Amino acid sequence: MQTRPTWYAAIGRGLQLTLEGLAGLVLFALMLLTTADVLGRFLFNTPITGTVELTQLMLAALVFLALPVVCWREGHITVDLLDTFFPRALVWIRQLLINAFSALALWVMARRVWTLGERALDWGDTTQFLGLQVGYFVMGMSLLLFVSAVLCGLRALMYVLEGAKVVEAGGAVSAGKQQ
Repeated sequence: MQTRPTWYAAIGRGLQLTLEGLAGLVLFALMLLTTADVLGRFLFNTPITGTVELTQLMLAALVFLALPVVCWREGHITVDLLDTFFPRALVWIRQLLINAFSALALWVMARRVWTLGERALDWGDTTQFLGLQVGYFVMGMSLLLFVSAVLCGLRALMYVLEGAKVVEAGGAVSAGKQQ
């Protein structure tokens, strides 16, 4: 029997679908841009101006749009060398520490990147050919880093609740489980 999703699960699913949808649109636009640039370059000897700049910005957007989803799913690259030696009953502590450290690291990076975005806006940094304001893109990356940090923090909180037996061990937020 399937349970009715909670309000926070519905919000999380909506956020996930939005970010994945935006990343998909960016990837599709990147594909179209690259195709048009190659065709223009070889068939008409006229490349699209600013293609390299747009490609760089779109690749950055892809990475940072996917980061919150990866953080929530705990889909990061992992090395499981010590998993066989780690007691099953204490897995929640390991996951708590990993998520808490990740949240802290992402928060520090987000603050630093925000500062860099403000500085880019203050200095009027623009891309070379298209003249796009770089600061807005950098601040957008910072916001997505903040969202990722909050999601890692929520994961850590859920592992605390799992360890305190408030939520079911092996439930939706446990290692290896996906929502």
